[in-house]
Amino acid sequence: MEKKWQSLVMMVGIFMTLSGCGSLTQTSESLSKKQSDEIVIGGNWELSGPISAYGVAQDRAVKLAIEEKNQQGGVNGRQVKYISYDNKSTTEETVAGAEKLVSDGVNLIIGPSTTNNTLAEIPVTQREKIPLISATATADNITQDKSGKVLDYIFRICFKDSLQGGSLAEFANKKGYQTAAVIKDNSSDYGQNLTDQFKKYFKGQVIQEESYVSEEKDFQAILQNVKKAGAEMIFIAGYYENAGPLIKQAREMGLTVPILGPDGFGNKGIIELAGIENWDNIYYAAHFVENEHASDEVKQFVKKYKETYGNAPDMFAALAYDAAHLAMDAMKRAGSTEKDAIREALAQTKDFKGVTGTFSMDEWHNPSKTVFIQEVKGGKVVDSTAIDPK
Repeated sequence: MEKKWQSLVMMVGIFMTLSGCGSLTQTSESLSKKQSDEIVIGGNWELSGPISAYGVAQDRAVKLAIEEKNQQGGVNGRQVKYISYDNKSTTEETVAGAEKLVSDGVNLIIGPSTTNNTLAEIPVTQREKIPLISATATADNITQDKSGKVLDYIFRICFKDSLQGGSLAEFANKKGYQTAAVIKDNSSDYGQNLTDQFKKYFKGQVIQEESYVSEEKDFQAILQNVKKAGAEMIFIAGYYENAGPLIKQAREMGLTVPILGPDGFGNKGIIELAGIENWDNIYYAAHFVENEHASDEVKQFVKKYKETYGNAPDMFAALAYDAAHLAMDAMKRAGSTEKDAIREALAQTKDFKGVTGTFSMDEWHNPSKTVFIQEVKGGKVVDSTAIDPK
């Protein structure tokens, strides 16, 4: 009798153990299904360091776009998760952030803000075959390798340097300027590319060319040379953190001629650095225009951004917002989050309507977009001139 009882206990124990194993397997399968149902977009941004104003605004804009989409039911019925890392405005941390996003299993990456950091990230995303959308890296070679072949997984939604440099030169030609002085950031591809394109298309004469590195803050010697040259206008090819002090010191030195600049001027931080009293007689390239003629989509975006973050979005935020919506639109059209399916959908983008305009992706994974030249008078933008791509 005792042996029969022991046998019964053992059989019950074995049954419970087997049942438990089944339960664990079921739980594991449920977790795996939950993970597979999750769409993950990664962000790699300059959240600290000298150009953090760009990265912070863009990170916020991507979060806003994803929150909106999730409130509408997500992408093909699936919620979108967002993971972002601070690259500290350095190429080394950009690569480290990209590797972390690979480990996180992201389906797509947006960012960084700058050309140099984006170029540092590309080898990682190409190796892992992860689609990358650049919102603001404008160097012409972002979407191509050294041989000129298009990079399969790299896309951008901003205009490239040849387009904005050429458009600024065309604008200067229309204004009738015969002579120009160029001051370029010699520590970035951005400054050199813009300078090359401006000089290529400017019909007048560049009578003075000066350069600086991003760490410089005192531009007195450079500006003395520019002043002696007596050019009708100055073209500054650089980011806001240097352009702001350059403008301030130029105006304080009595240089009142028009100053032209690229999209790097499009952050409100430049006004603080230059001083509101010196933010005058300035023209700069822009991807995004907010005025009384803005579309309902633009007005709604500006309203939501202000409500969420307490300040108005700049053009960098607008581009990141469009990049996030383009990413989710591509996933929807692909009906999949497989990397190759997303890549194919991005390449086939046609007439995508964003807050920075409507565009299609060309064979080089670049958009065809209008360049807006913003005119600044008395501390604020007073007019915009559209320069269509040729």
